[in-house]
Amino acid sequence: MNFIERPLYMDRIKPFIGKSLIKVLVGQRRVGKSYLLMQLRDMIQRAKPDVQIVYINKELHEFKDIKHADDLFLYLEERVKKDKRVALFIDEVQDIESFETVLRDLVTREHCDIYCTGSNANLLSGELATFLSGRYIEIKVFGLSYSEFLRFNDTSDSERTFQNYLQIGGLPYLKNLTHDNEVIYEYLSNIYNTILLKDVVKRFNIRNVRFLENLVAFLADNIGSLVSSKKISDYLKSQQINISPQVVIDYLGYLESCFLISKVKRTGIEGKKIFEVGEKYFFEDIGLRNSIVGYKSNDINKILENVVYLHLRMAGYTVTVGVENNKEIDFIAQRAGNKIYVQVAYQLANEQTIAREFGNLLFIQDNFPKYVVTMDQTTETANYKGIERVHVKDFCLSLV
Repeated sequence: MNFIERPLYMDRIKPFIGKSLIKVLVGQRRVGKSYLLMQLRDMIQRAKPDVQIVYINKELHEFKDIKHADDLFLYLEERVKKDKRVALFIDEVQDIESFETVLRDLVTREHCDIYCTGSNANLLSGELATFLSGRYIEIKVFGLSYSEFLRFNDTSDSERTFQNYLQIGGLPYLKNLTHDNEVIYEYLSNIYNTILLKDVVKRFNIRNVRFLENLVAFLADNIGSLVSSKKISDYLKSQQINISPQVVIDYLGYLESCFLISKVKRTGIEGKKIFEVGEKYFFEDIGLRNSIVGYKSNDINKILENVVYLHLRMAGYTVTVGVENNKEIDFIAQRAGNKIYVQVAYQLANEQTIAREFGNLLFIQDNFPKYVVTMDQTTETANYKGIERVHVKDFCLSLV
């Protein structure tokens, strides 16, 4: 099978190939985890033809009978040759109940190299993480970065191309659809409904589906804004919907667990203080967000902030919102001991906006890189007192 390479992830996985660790690719549905798994399978098959390949895809009918760890064990017992090295691939492993018991057994055997995918953020958390402690490596997979979007669609960087990226997002399959936003948003709406119904409603036995949908719409309208469960609860009460803050917290957790949204905490600018109340939520694919509430030009600030956040995460940064003395930094991003500060603004239209965006960064006394990311075409004040002013399109082609 021919694949479009995604070296961003393959390079992260390669150091662990052949090691006695479970390699787990996690992320939202349809971001390309299955194709990465198949690329790994084919790469290992070419490099080590003597290795036995066992591939299980829980979304295929032929594997429907593998429902429990016992079923998985029997399936492998019948097929795995005892005298050969084995590379085991399981797609959507969370659909196999108690799968971890079999994987823990297999990973202790030197001859077994294990790779899995999952669409549930709680796949390897809590007791399960303890159960497999030290035996797995987790790799988060996102939709396409802007540079991947260009490569997948065999197109060149331009203002029009970037505008298209802002509208439809980065789910890889979109490359196969006609360039008709009505068709694209119908596809995205179907993905959203699958995530909501299969990964949230069914998995967590949600009864109040209408509230869940209203909550998603609220978050889509408020990306980049500070949000608290009480604020959402109060808003809903104003709409004659009486939902307690605790129920809101639970539902937000469910939406995070299926990678529809991502929560960003606030910290002190030095990173030492963590604020427990109020955080920002971003969508893990901007196209899905737009399919829920529509793409509106007056939402451009929100959309840009979401896309910059995703780019930082794709580049391997952990991200928080910086708060200090009534000043806010949109993103404090840290990776491998390094740190960058990023402010996002659609345009620096006047002196007041320039003073706010640059001023908040000038308040920071360390020497880590600082950026103001905008959609301005002008190159004036490209560097202001050590702060770099970058077009968002160029920023989304950097760092990775």
